[in-house]
Amino acid sequence: MPEIPAVSRRLLLGGALAGTGALVAGAAGASTAAAAPGAAGAAPAATPRRRPGQKSMIGVAYAPHRTVRVGVIGLGNRGSGMTEGWSVVPGCAVTAVCDVRADRAKRTADRLVAKGKPRPAEYGGSERAFERMLRRDDIDLVYIATPWEFHHEQGRAALLAGKHAIVELPVATELHELWDLVDTSERTRRHLMLAENCNYGRNELAMLKMAHEGLFGEVTNGHGGYLHDLRELLFSDTYYTDAWRRRWHARSTASFYPMHGLAPIAAAMDINRGDRMTVLRATATEPKGLADYRERFVPRSHPSWQETYVNGDLVTCMIDTAKGRVIRAEHDVSSPRPYSRINSLAGSRGIFEDYAGTSKTGGRIYVEPDHSGHSWRDFDAYRKEFDHWLWTKIGDDAANNGGHGGMDYVLQWRTVQLMRAGLVPDIDVYDSAAWCSPVPLSVRSLAAGGRPVEIPDFTRGAWVNLRTGLDSRETEMPPVA
Repeated sequence: MPEIPAVSRRLLLGGALAGTGALVAGAAGASTAAAAPGAAGAAPAATPRRRPGQKSMIGVAYAPHRTVRVGVIGLGNRGSGMTEGWSVVPGCAVTAVCDVRADRAKRTADRLVAKGKPRPAEYGGSERAFERMLRRDDIDLVYIATPWEFHHEQGRAALLAGKHAIVELPVATELHELWDLVDTSERTRRHLMLAENCNYGRNELAMLKMAHEGLFGEVTNGHGGYLHDLRELLFSDTYYTDAWRRRWHARSTASFYPMHGLAPIAAAMDINRGDRMTVLRATATEPKGLADYRERFVPRSHPSWQETYVNGDLVTCMIDTAKGRVIRAEHDVSSPRPYSRINSLAGSRGIFEDYAGTSKTGGRIYVEPDHSGHSWRDFDAYRKEFDHWLWTKIGDDAANNGGHGGMDYVLQWRTVQLMRAGLVPDIDVYDSAAWCSPVPLSVRSLAAGGRPVEIPDFTRGAWVNLRTGLDSRETEMPPVA
């Protein structure tokens, strides 16, 4: 049974490379031919029908696990760090690790042993090594941290192997792949979720709780994104293996990574839980940032000089919802600027803005009737009042064990707790597909001169039902025997 939320004011207010399925590439601002079915700018194909016997995964709890056994695919910068994170969560064990480069699997296993953990099985040496790992019977959850172009295939393979899956952003890069993951999850009765750590950020969860308690009145709009100057890392010869991430900028016009800001805003708006995203319009600036950086700092002998960048520096998606709300989601990793996920939510009685305040939280707020005089107030006291139970319960552990300010550990701890306690996941395959859909849909809208494109309803009508998600009630981690 799904967890039942306490009554809140929201109820009263109503409130990779060629051949891997890459996105369509094209000159910024110019029309591009769409590889996916349907003309660019047109509505997507009709919602695919479920196969006989295929059922929704909404409200489906995990079977209780005494120990959650994790297998990891992809051991680069992100995967290797998160592997250590999984290993320290109570009741979790890393049983297998895999990377196309076998030496990475060995190094990761060595580090776990050095920290007093059992040595995981090692897989590597080929692009298909993950398939051998998935045949193991001592894996319950597969964590995938490979380059984007492999996420769909590996996530799908994990589900078909009878495992649950948690996949780094995005879970897939094409619309038909997103639908395939939804359908495969429903057929296999296994959960697949986006590893969106920002949903578990302290400010993001406090913002969600404030919204659901009615502090902002009727929520009308939100603004989120991923604004991160990655130019130096994109041109590094070691950080992104085979320069996989930079190469996407030479082959696609998509908004690659808006989920870090979009997902927390969508959660606060109860997307797929009483509202849904319906239409997307995309705009993009010219692709100037990477070429300018290369001109100034990269030697002419570097292989990047063979590339032509087509991805706009700032790609903006304007998203409408069924309830008339508006979300602005942005992506920019090519411009010089301080880091921001924007993280702003507004309604009829006030507004919260992150990455803007002078307080130690980084946030600022203005809500009626508490405030007047057109002056921002610090977020500190409000975060303390509306701190999510996950942060009051494990915030100290998160600070000591997790990256990105602790939200990595909160994501991992909560995932393990849900599986061990046999609870319904906070983030399901429908959330994951919806939050990632701006990746392919932005390509279609840009190719059509910014015209609106329809966002599919991955829930097949179930979005109208209010249900819990990240606004969970406090529960305990089962004791470790």
